[in-house]
Amino acid sequence: MIPRHLRLCASGFLLFVLALALQACGGTDTEAAPNLPPSETITNKGSDTMVNLALAWAEAYQSVRPEVRISVTGGGSGTGIAALINGTVDIANASRAIKAEEREQAGAQGIQPVEFVVARDAIAIIVNHGNPVDRLTLQQISDIYSGKIRNWREVGGEDRPIVRLSRETNSGTHVYFLENVLRLGRKEDKTLFSMDTLLLPSSEGITAEIRQNPNAIGYDGLGYVTEEVKVVAVAAEDGGDYVLPSAATVNSRQYPIARDLYMYTAGEPRGAVEQYMQWIFSPEAQEIVQELGFVPVQE
Repeated sequence: MIPRHLRLCASGFLLFVLALALQACGGTDTEAAPNLPPSETITNKGSDTMVNLALAWAEAYQSVRPEVRISVTGGGSGTGIAALINGTVDIANASRAIKAEEREQAGAQGIQPVEFVVARDAIAIIVNHGNPVDRLTLQQISDIYSGKIRNWREVGGEDRPIVRLSRETNSGTHVYFLENVLRLGRKEDKTLFSMDTLLLPSSEGITAEIRQNPNAIGYDGLGYVTEEVKVVAVAAEDGGDYVLPSAATVNSRQYPIARDLYMYTAGEPRGAVEQYMQWIFSPEAQEIVQELGFVPVQE
């Protein structure tokens, strides 16, 4: 049997440990909690074209509002807009304008998407450095991707079969290219990509394939173009000027394959989301646009 004085010492020690534990769990945190700033998370999802830009914005915003956490994921413009319609994100990124049927779906859920043009982008036509072709018209690009032109010899290149690369169908870049390049902006046109077009899930995948395949042609947002590939000059029509994509040629409307980049909110933004959207149009945020190879919004 344990002597009584040892039992008392043990009981006293246990009470002392319990008091310390209660103080650690309750007293200290309770006193410190009022000094901690409130935290809030903004969920941001969508366009893979915009994902690096959105990540850079989110990181820079931490120095402005450290109490706000911004969660950024890609998945494609359609995925982001669907998440906005389902009420699972605060901001949807899109490299294309929202479609009429998507607005209808949102309305059925009681959501009215509000559009913000946050940057501009050019779609660069890219080929392997070993390909001698360095200029194409929009019509030639359309004919290549529809399958009417199947050999590089038909556009001034070598006698080689053309390998067509495209983004996947959930990509806003894919939709934009289909509507404005393949179909040349004609609403009634039903031209489709050639059946042998390879659909790749990312801009990096297109660059990697073109780097190692001298027969390949692809398209990418200007911000994703690297020195590993060659950019082709594009003319809007036969006899027109061949223009390379850049911030200057996008803003001057000289380069024919350029587009707006969008963010959508569910109704007019409020609170932390409103403050973040206001910051995106600040000189600091628009400087990041330019640093990443996109085109800042001109007021």
